[in-house]
Amino acid sequence: MDPLQTKVIIPDPPVTISYKSRCLFMGSCFSDYIGTIMAGYKFRLLMNPFGTLFNPASIAGNLENLVNGKIYKAADLNFHDGLWLSFDHYTGFSNSDPAACLAGINRSVSHASEWLRDCDFLVLTLGTAWIYRYRESGKIVANCHKIPQAAFLREFMEPSAIIEQYNRIINLLRQYNPKLKLILTLSPVRHWSDGAVNNQLSKAVLHFSIHEILKRHEQAWYFPSYEIFMDELRDYRFYASDMLHPSEQGARYVWERFRDSWVDAPSRQILAEVEGILKAAGHRPVNPGSEAHRKFRQNILKKTAQLVQKYPFLDFSEEIDILNEI
Repeated sequence: MDPLQTKVIIPDPPVTISYKSRCLFMGSCFSDYIGTIMAGYKFRLLMNPFGTLFNPASIAGNLENLVNGKIYKAADLNFHDGLWLSFDHYTGFSNSDPAACLAGINRSVSHASEWLRDCDFLVLTLGTAWIYRYRESGKIVANCHKIPQAAFLREFMEPSAIIEQYNRIINLLRQYNPKLKLILTLSPVRHWSDGAVNNQLSKAVLHFSIHEILKRHEQAWYFPSYEIFMDELRDYRFYASDMLHPSEQGARYVWERFRDSWVDAPSRQILAEVEGILKAAGHRPVNPGSEAHRKFRQNILKKTAQLVQKYPFLDFSEEIDILNEI
C-alpha cells in the first residue's frame, strides 16, 4: 500500500459484472463518467435514459415511470423560451416541436423500460438531497431548464422521506425484475451553489439514507466513489478546471477501482484485449496511403474479427468502419 495515500478498502462483492451482464446506470453526472468508460470498453449498458438526474426523488420517480411503462403526452410537457420540455428529463430532450419532443422522450422511456426488465445490475448515483418543486404544479423537477428560480420552491429531503421512497421503489423493481442487483453510490461532485456547509449536509443525508436502505434490502450494495475521492484522491489535480467535477484522470481512477472490485476476472482479461483493439483503431497514421499502414490496418481488422469470433457479444462495428475508411 502507498504510504502517502489512505486507501479505501472495498469488500469483495458476492456477485460481479461480466461482459454478458446488462447494466443500467442512472443518476448524477458521475454515472455518466463511469458508464461512458464502460460503454467504450463494449460492456452492455444503458446510461441515463432521462438524462442526468441529481436528486433521489427524481431518480426514484423515473424508475417508477420505467416500471409502469409511462407514455408521455402533451399534458406532461411545459413550454418555456420557445421550447417544449419535460421536468422529468434534461434539456437534451427539449424541442421547439412538441411532437418531436414527445417522440424522443417516449422512444427513450420505452427502450429503457424493456432494458430494465431484463437488466442484471442497476447502478444508481445520488448527487444532492436538495430538490426543486415547480410552484405552478407542485411537481419535483429533475431539471429546472434555466427557468427563473422564482418559479420553484427549494426544499431539503429528510432521510426518512428518501428511505421510504426507496423502500417502495426497490420493492416495485423486485416485482418487475426479480434478478435485478442494485449498486448504490454517492457522487463526489460538489454542489457548490448550495454552499460548502449545505453541500456537506446534503452528502451526509444521502450517505445515511443509502446505508439505511441497504439494511432493508438484499442484493443491494454500496460502492464508495465518494470516499475514494475524499480520501484517496486528496489532490486538486484529480478535479476539472471548475474544482468541483472530477477530471478525466480522477474519473478513470475511480473506474479502475470499480473495475477491480466489481468486474469479474475473465471480463478484465477480455477488457485488456478490447483495449488493445481500441488503441490500434484510434491510431492516426502519418501517411494513411502507405503500404505499411495498409498492412497495419489489415492486421488490426484481422485481430478484431478473431476477437469477435472468440467473444460474439462484442460489437466493434464503429471501429471497423473507421479502419475501413482510413
